[in-house]
Amino acid sequence: MVKRKTALKIRKAHRYLGLFLGVQFLFWTISGMYFSWTNIDDIHGDQFRNLDYVPKAFDNLISPSQINNPEGIGSIEIRDINNEPYYWINNQKLYSAKTGKAKKNITEEEALSVAKNYMKDGLKVANIEKITEVDDYHEYREKLLPAYVISYDTDEALNAYVSVTDGKFQTVRHRAWRWFDFLWMTHTMDYDTRDNFNTIVLRAFSLLGLITVLSGFLLWYTSSPTIRKLKKKIIKS
Repeated sequence: MVKRKTALKIRKAHRYLGLFLGVQFLFWTISGMYFSWTNIDDIHGDQFRNLDYVPKAFDNLISPSQINNPEGIGSIEIRDINNEPYYWINNQKLYSAKTGKAKKNITEEEALSVAKNYMKDGLKVANIEKITEVDDYHEYREKLLPAYVISYDTDEALNAYVSVTDGKFQTVRHRAWRWFDFLWMTHTMDYDTRDNFNTIVLRAFSLLGLITVLSGFLLWYTSSPTIRKLKKKIIKS
């Protein structure tokens, strides 16, 4: 039978472990509930997008081989920028698909035209600005910069992003996504990139969580009247 002094130590360890880990357990539970009760398509902002948009088909385009690109052509995509076709070559530079002339960057007007294609009708633009850098916690992290951020006059603090260099519609961000992003950070315990499941902090808390659960089982075992009665019967027999 476990001595009373030992049982008290187990109880104390369990209590303090629970207190130390309780806040993180709460975050795990809240974030898990949020993830399971939300529609991931809504988090992605599909309710604000024009999902029926089909890129325009162009004709009378010049052959890519006519473009004077010193590095040759390794990859090529076509872009519709304000109803004008452009080749995006080698993930580096835009060229007019009609004249072959290089295009350095897109303008605010062109960014608005791109966003209009991908966003639902009826959304009112409140502001547009160019960003050239973001930190690790920004909602537009790990995407092509510089970019235009187009803010809309909505209750959801809706933003759309169009990259300046290639004129591509990048992503949509809104209030529900930001809540998801924050809770995802608390769930993974990756406070830098927010996507790393192998952080030392997460591993440590997972291990301590397991110890807390096991100490709870041990505490029940050492303090259960049923176990004590069973042990007495075994000893007598």
